[in-house]
Amino acid sequence: MIYSFKGYIPIVDESSFVHPLAAVTGNVIIGKNCYIGPGAAIRGDWGQIVIEDGVNVQENCTVHMFPGKSIVLKESAHIGHGAIIHGANLGRNCLIGMNSVIMDDSEVGDESIIGAMAFVPAEMLIPKRSLVVGNPAKIIKEVTDEMIAWKTKGTELYQQLPKDCKESLHEVAPLRKIPKDLEMQPSYYSTLKEFFNKTNKH
Repeated sequence: MIYSFKGYIPIVDESSFVHPLAAVTGNVIIGKNCYIGPGAAIRGDWGQIVIEDGVNVQENCTVHMFPGKSIVLKESAHIGHGAIIHGANLGRNCLIGMNSVIMDDSEVGDESIIGAMAFVPAEMLIPKRSLVVGNPAKIIKEVTDEMIAWKTKGTELYQQLPKDCKESLHEVAPLRKIPKDLEMQPSYYSTLKEFFNKTNKH
C-alpha cells in the first residue's frame, strides 16, 4: 500500500516493485530497480527517506527516523529480512544482515557488511568495507574483494526481481495436490563458503 501523509506522496520509479503487502508512507523517494518486500514498512511521515537505485528492502523490514531527520539508503544497499533502519544512513553496496538494528545518526560505510542480528548503536560511524558483528556491534575486519563480489552477485538477483515480479507474480488460488511434473528452481546463488570454494578453484 502507498499512503500520502500531510500532503507528501511517495515517489516510486516505474521500474521498481513495491509488494502490495508493504506499506510506504509520506516523503519517500524510491529509485530505479528497487525491490520492497511484503511486510516492509517505510515511513516517511516525520522525515524524508531516499532509497537510491538498485536497493532492496526485504520482508518485514522497518525504515523510520526521529522527527526532523532525513536518511539515505545509497545505491545497491541490501537490507536483509527483518532488519530495522532507524534514522541511519547506509552506504553504497552495503549489506545489512537479517534482523539487525541500525540506530539513529549512525553511518554505514560503502561496501560494509553488517552481520545478522547485529545492533549498531546510535551515532556509530562505520568506515567503508568494514565487517561488523555483535550486540553491541564491533568492527572485526575489513571486507575482502571476494566478499564484496559475493554480496554484489546476491544484490543483482534482487535488482532483477522487480521485473520478474511484474511479469510473473499473480494472486492465485492454491493447488490441492502436488503436480507430478513439479520442478525445483535452479540454483541462482551460493552461500559465502560455497562461493569462496568456487572462486579459489579458478
